[in-house]
Amino acid sequence: MKQTLQVNIDNGKNYLIEISDNSFEKLNRGIDEATKGQKRLIVISKKVYDLYYTRLNFSEDELFILKDGEKEKNYKNYLKIIEKATELGLTRKDAMVAVGGGVAGDLTGFAASTYMRGIDFIQVPTTLLSAVDSSVGGKTAIDLAEAKNIIGTFYQPKAVFININFLNTLDKRQFMSGLGEVLKYAFIENNCGYQTALYLFEFLTLGCEKIMQKEPLTIIRMIEYCLNLKIAVVNQDEKEGGLRKVLNFGHTLAHALETITKYKKYTHGEAVVYGMFFIIEWAYNHEYISYSYYRLSKELLEKYGFKPLDKSFPVEKIIEIMKKDKKASDGKITFIIPCDKKQVKEIKLTPAEASCMF
Repeated sequence: MKQTLQVNIDNGKNYLIEISDNSFEKLNRGIDEATKGQKRLIVISKKVYDLYYTRLNFSEDELFILKDGEKEKNYKNYLKIIEKATELGLTRKDAMVAVGGGVAGDLTGFAASTYMRGIDFIQVPTTLLSAVDSSVGGKTAIDLAEAKNIIGTFYQPKAVFININFLNTLDKRQFMSGLGEVLKYAFIENNCGYQTALYLFEFLTLGCEKIMQKEPLTIIRMIEYCLNLKIAVVNQDEKEGGLRKVLNFGHTLAHALETITKYKKYTHGEAVVYGMFFIIEWAYNHEYISYSYYRLSKELLEKYGFKPLDKSFPVEKIIEIMKKDKKASDGKITFIIPCDKKQVKEIKLTPAEASCMF
């Protein structure tokens, strides 16, 4: 099965997204066609290289093998990729291809956007999280020790190839991390401006068993639903000037948790789920949402085996990190909170006000 979606951003930044369970032979043909006549640098995660190199049509000479983990999304690896591109003699007419999860995609995209002021960039996400989130929309970045995604660009890929066969070897924790981002979309559907009701909240509630079993048609449909919502947002607000902030539901606390634990304790999706539990609880306690929606929201997250983070927060440290969040402005911290069924809104709190949330 194959589904094709299209991103249509102003100024001709249009590209196709292919979601399929095709053979790797067909995937290779798609990548080759997208980079026809171009020299290319393939940035591939170490785990994907170990599992799939013999099934992918790449030569060793064009590969940069990236170690796994969020800590690898750093300035040193960025420079190594630029140096490798220079060694290969890549010009402005050539391309970089990211094969891996969000770390590979973010890092490669940032390198592609800055090498010779921008060359073509292809995304081949191999995790659920990168398939439903980071591979689409053009956000690229590297991290610093004190802040996540603090250096980056908005740079749209030339094409995105999502092959769900990669998910067959994705371990359970990483699959669940991806589901954290999937569940986020259920809470923001009515904000996204997609013209047809997708009923994602209901789909995720009723389809839990098939999703957990990775049933191919269900997984393809789930990814398609999520990306339809993300595309609708990105088409209207490429550079997060307003509407796109809804995609950060659960992320203000999530990024702080990741940073304070140096990306070693929680996966990104786990942190997002903890952020959603936290802000849903806060929204109910402050009468932004009804009890019935509060209960349904918690039940959906718990249906997939997630639970609230049952630990006290180092509030002062958390607030200091939140103050540096890229969504913060005018000395205030931005939170995306639920306000109605499948709908969220933005609020801004002073650090003192945010401290009272905990």
